[in-house]
Amino acid sequence: MEMERVFEFPHTHMDRRPRKRARLGWDIPEVPKAQVGLFCGQEIENISSYAPSLGPSEHITSSLFAKGIARNGSPPWREDDKDGHYMFAIGDNLTSRYKIHSKMGEGTFGQVLECWDREKKEMVAIKIVRGVKKYREAAMIEIEVLQQLGKHDKGGNRCVQLRNWFDYRNHICIVFEKLGPSLYDFLRKNNYRSFPIDLVREIGRQLLECVACV
Repeated sequence: MEMERVFEFPHTHMDRRPRKRARLGWDIPEVPKAQVGLFCGQEIENISSYAPSLGPSEHITSSLFAKGIARNGSPPWREDDKDGHYMFAIGDNLTSRYKIHSKMGEGTFGQVLECWDREKKEMVAIKIVRGVKKYREAAMIEIEVLQQLGKHDKGGNRCVQLRNWFDYRNHICIVFEKLGPSLYDFLRKNNYRSFPIDLVREIGRQLLECVACV
């Protein structure tokens, strides 16, 4: 009824000047200057998914940042090193879902970090690819191959399992199940001594099963 009265009222003094943008239900407060530049699309998306169920408009208010960042905040923005490796500190978050626990290794393509998956409640290994164009492109090919392998390896016990992937601050991040050391690391810890023949057979069997799966 009140709305009908409003529409009946002759708005003779209504401001009809063109606006640069459509009027919203209310204006969205600006993100504090200290936080400008800290958020990428993936960070905001993950924070939204962990926030309580809100109305469509409420998801984009600054209260989202206040709730999400306070709980699982983004780390300070750091420049990559000279080789394009992601710079991090133990305890940092990789989006609001993953928390960095330790560094597992480093290679030509990037680093592998041990992280806690807050959603699945388990430790995972996350490969953070260097922020260099050719390595980013190679990472996307790797993801495609891993996805195809996952379709054929129904039991998930022949090939490493891809759990998730995302693009974070110009770094492709590939989430794997956490497994044991690589064959090279195992050999190095054994002081590069020859493996027993039974162990060689077992490693060969696993490799052949993986190839057969492909």
